Amino acid sequence: MFNEVGILHFLLGFVLGHVCGSVPSGLWLVQAFHGIDIRNYGSKNIGTTNVFRTVGPKTAVLVLIADAFKGILAVGIMSYFFHNPLLDVITALGALLGHNYSLFLGFKGGKGVATALGLLIFMMPKVAVASFGIWLVCVLLTRYVSLGSIMAAVFTPPLAWYLGYPSAYVIFSVVAAFFVVLRHKENIHRLLTGTESKIKPGNAKDLQK
Repeated sequence: MFNEVGILHFLLGFVLGHVCGSVPSGLWLVQAFHGIDIRNYGSKNIGTTNVFRTVGPKTAVLVLIADAFKGILAVGIMSYFFHNPLLDVITALGALLGHNYSLFLGFKGGKGVATALGLLIFMMPKVAVASFGIWLVCVLLTRYVSLGSIMAAVFTPPLAWYLGYPSAYVIFSVVAAFFVVLRHKENIHRLLTGTESKIKPGNAKDLQK
């Protein structure tokens, strides 16, 4: 609708993205459905993987969708009013940082994988499909979700470049990949030392025993 953007628009986009990204979907959904604080269980992370391991796949799917959607919502709003790839990127970066460093959790949060996936679905759908495929194959072969997430993140920038997306989007994919890998630094250490846990579903009923 509007083509001209200025510094205030970029600031607005980043703030909107950060607020939307900060919504702690995993924390609130697990509390709503199971009455527990997910931060007290497993890896203590609010993301999809820890929810899956702690209370099971049904709630984990809801968390995945919610975490992906909050990034889509922020960028979608800005994209609707302003057709500017760089503004999309600034908003997306705000959403990713919001998830990783939530305003509602004292600037703590998840690892950004689901939110990054949502952003890719909206901004670079072909890359999203390819990156998800890399993640899925890696997880099925190794049963390490962290390894799948790291590999998908690493391959996302070259895929964005190869598939011809705008340079601003390619740069975003580099930044997003950096933060996803950075948030997995402890997982990388455990992978290298052979102490990383393989994925298996949890059951909320087990927590009541």
